[in-house]
Amino acid sequence: MGRYARVVLKVSGEALAGAAESGTDPVCLARLADEVASVHDLGVQIAVVVGGGNYFRGRMAAGWGIGRAEADDIGMLGTVMNALMLRGALTARREPEVRVMTAMAMESIAEPFIRLRADRHLRCGRIVLLAGGTGQPYVTADYAAVQRSLELSADALLVAKRGVDGVYDSDPKTHPDAKRYTHLTYRQALEHKVEVMDTSAFVLAEEQGLLMHVFDVTTAGAMQAICEGRDIGTSVTCC
Repeated sequence: MGRYARVVLKVSGEALAGAAESGTDPVCLARLADEVASVHDLGVQIAVVVGGGNYFRGRMAAGWGIGRAEADDIGMLGTVMNALMLRGALTARREPEVRVMTAMAMESIAEPFIRLRADRHLRCGRIVLLAGGTGQPYVTADYAAVQRSLELSADALLVAKRGVDGVYDSDPKTHPDAKRYTHLTYRQALEHKVEVMDTSAFVLAEEQGLLMHVFDVTTAGAMQAICEGRDIGTSVTCC
């Protein structure tokens, strides 16, 4: 057993796309499945909130000539596809049961998200994949990840970034001298305007005292190491 009994992992759709930046890369999918399974093998209860940006994002609406609300609906469907593929990858290689739960009704392919049912799945040792965001437009997957973490009383939210091993004081891709924070408070992050996730999600996490770890999803073993107690990436706390 690691230092946490229950965690929620937030992984973006882009993390599943790899270098292609759209669609799903089978290597990235397999790697994520192995990382999630390694956390489960520690005896840690794990739920995964998946994004859908590898298929469609709400901010793409204008370029396609469609409304933002409808664009967000399309994006939510993308999260369901990602969750189903991740379930397939997990069940193909692992024994634990995996459940997909969606914020909108899709009874033929997934269970509806009901907090107590999700809690029971986790207590029974099942991996739970949470798709569809909150089921409402204008709400990001970041916010959904924080909300689900609070609803499920998770000990920590693991925020998986692609190619960035934590939170920096400037963009490390354009500033080679950028400094990585090992620890950061929510207030410091807001004051310094560092980008971790969208502001509404960040504010909710601060208000409710949610512990957050930001790490690079492409680093093998990082997720497991965090759950075992090692300080990987950047931790974000209230104080």
